[in-house]
Amino acid sequence: MEYDNLRHFADSWGLLYLLILFVAVTVFMFRPGAKQQAIDAAQIPLRDSDEGVDPK
Repeated sequence: MEYDNLRHFADSWGLLYLLILFVAVTVFMFRPGAKQQAIDAAQIPLRDSDEGVDPK
């Protein structure tokens, strides 16, 4: 495959792929119930590192 053919393929189908990926991620993040999961994930670095560990 030559460079020009590869570039033409990436210009057309690559743009479509990235657009579909963007829409999928956006829909995933704004679905019902995603807010609490996002809040929980954002709090991971702030949690105590010993949380959930049995202190034996």
